[in-house]
Amino acid sequence: MDALLTSNYIGRFAPSPTGPLHFGSLVAAVASYCEAKIHGGKWLLRMEDLDKPREMAGAADDILRTLESFGFEWNGVMYQSLRSVAYAEAFASLQAQNLVYACTCSRKEIADSALQIGSEGMIYPKTCLKNSPKPNTRAAYRAITNDGLIQFSDEIQGKISQNLATEIGDFVLKRADGLFAYQLAVVVDDAEQNVTHVVRGADLLDSTPRQIYLQTLLGFHTPHYAHTPVATNVKGEKLSKQTLAEPISMRPAEHQLFSVLHFLGQNPPAAAQNATLAEIWRWAFEHWQLSQVPKIRQISVG
Repeated sequence: MDALLTSNYIGRFAPSPTGPLHFGSLVAAVASYCEAKIHGGKWLLRMEDLDKPREMAGAADDILRTLESFGFEWNGVMYQSLRSVAYAEAFASLQAQNLVYACTCSRKEIADSALQIGSEGMIYPKTCLKNSPKPNTRAAYRAITNDGLIQFSDEIQGKISQNLATEIGDFVLKRADGLFAYQLAVVVDDAEQNVTHVVRGADLLDSTPRQIYLQTLLGFHTPHYAHTPVATNVKGEKLSKQTLAEPISMRPAEHQLFSVLHFLGQNPPAAAQNATLAEIWRWAFEHWQLSQVPKIRQISVG
């Protein structure tokens, strides 16, 4: 497949093996795959299996089998669980720049002391930066944020601006249980794989400024970003294992691929509902337009 590549475009799909793929997962996979295909680029898989306590046994293999059954082809698979040395090196680099500090505050202590609420909850009031952390207590490690805007142009959602200090606060890079946090791992992995374009769900849109911030600190390039609407249930909850989303393996692949293309605003013809999987993919590659994806953060699928 590499012989067919016609550009330096590198995209990726990064599922978490906490359960089987659902419709929302398929939305992100299809959008990122179509973008890579129409640009003659690579499409990589990354198993975000860093959080072992949340991982479901056998889910990673099930995800690969499911993607294969839908006709996806990829240029290699990376497993985050094998990448701890790379994350440790990046973490050490940030420590050397005095941009990391230990934090022994509990969630209750943060909730009791926080004076601001940001886009993702209580903003940490820098307690352990101002004072010594508690002795004999396992520590998390936070990145120091500064009071300045991080801006980028999302190819679907438009111009995004965020002040990390006032909207997010000093965020965790390494958890108290010793696991490296998603925000650090994804930045290191995108740099390692030379990812040029990130197409993913809008539930991660607010994480992007943190990732751009870390990319800058670590001297990494910043990919182009495009965040698709998230599929939600009637309650407005993102489809997930926690919200009992139905696995995509429960329905015919052709019908689901047609539904995803419709969800993504591509308007496949009604006749495509009865087409073969190969025929639907062929139509998708010939007609895919990122500009047609709805410029909203979520869409209910009932």
